[in-house]
Amino acid sequence: MSDSIAPVRVRALVLGVGNPLMSDDGVGQRLVEALAARLPALEGVEYLDAGTLGFLLLPRIEQCDALLVFDAARLEAAPGAVRLLEGAALDEFLRAPRCSVHELGLRDLLDAARLTGALPGRRVLIAVQPERLGWGVTLSPAVAAAVPVAVAEARAILEQWLQPGAA
Repeated sequence: MSDSIAPVRVRALVLGVGNPLMSDDGVGQRLVEALAARLPALEGVEYLDAGTLGFLLLPRIEQCDALLVFDAARLEAAPGAVRLLEGAALDEFLRAPRCSVHELGLRDLLDAARLTGALPGRRVLIAVQPERLGWGVTLSPAVAAAVPVAVAEARAILEQWLQPGAA
């Protein structure tokens, strides 16, 4: 028996946010599905379709050590642009008015977790600039082309988080 203690695995929550009936707003769900298909059954990682969010997700966020969120967001960029926002940069982005297309946003959930002292230490938003947000179940070509880019970013983040000894 070894005297060393096995490293604790990160409990990471991966959320796909959005409304799949509103075209590009459904990119969050598409991304979480694509990532889960590429990295199924990762120990310590939970994939969740978060829909258009709600305070019922707060306990899940409070219980994770690391949070990775996929969502459509107003990035003031070309349709399909992918931006990774982490930690303080994420917090700053969420302070901007109308950064999200949702009524109750990620900001509200993270503020509530902050108030309870349970804000995940590691948190990342992988945001995609939508092209269209009208009724429809397909992504615009620009946003569909961003899916592999965003999934690759997420995979790299999860692999980093799950490394033994990662802080």
